[in-house]
Amino acid sequence: MKLILASSSPRRRELLASVGLVPDQILSPEVDEVPFQGEEVRHYVKRIALLKGRAVHAQVAGAYVIAADTAVEVGGKIILKPENHEEAHQLLARLSGRRHRVYTGVCVLSPQGKEACRVVVTRLSLKRLTSDEIENYIASGEWEGKSGAFSIQGPGAKFVKFISGSYTSVVGLPLYETYTLLKGLGFHG
Repeated sequence: MKLILASSSPRRRELLASVGLVPDQILSPEVDEVPFQGEEVRHYVKRIALLKGRAVHAQVAGAYVIAADTAVEVGGKIILKPENHEEAHQLLARLSGRRHRVYTGVCVLSPQGKEACRVVVTRLSLKRLTSDEIENYIASGEWEGKSGAFSIQGPGAKFVKFISGSYTSVVGLPLYETYTLLKGLGFHG
């Protein structure tokens, strides 16, 4: 059974490998990731993950496809990946000392086109960050390509004060839910 990861994220690939799931192919689909006006985070991550999964499934027949999307929510707003240093600084200052939620939508498509999705919500808070800590973190480059400008599995781990939920979801792919969805659609691997 062929397994495709619809993501170029090395973190998602590493997470899958950590539980013995090595994709046969990695395809990163181009989808419009702009949130709809007033869209809730839960709906947003599920919609984007499903768009990614469907785009890849349409390209490759006879394969299981795993797709995911992660976004941060703070103060009722969707926080995506920052575009530059200034945005990263603003986001980290906003998350500093506050509880926020990380949402990851994961969708699995079977070779026959059946779809199964879950959204995993993890609550966490960072310690109150000093300006120097924010600047040093930004200088490390860890913020690049990360929702909320933050990576829990790298140097930023030392700033995590509280976490309730799925650590692997915060990294980018909730493993328990992904495995369960695959099994539910008949994947044997």
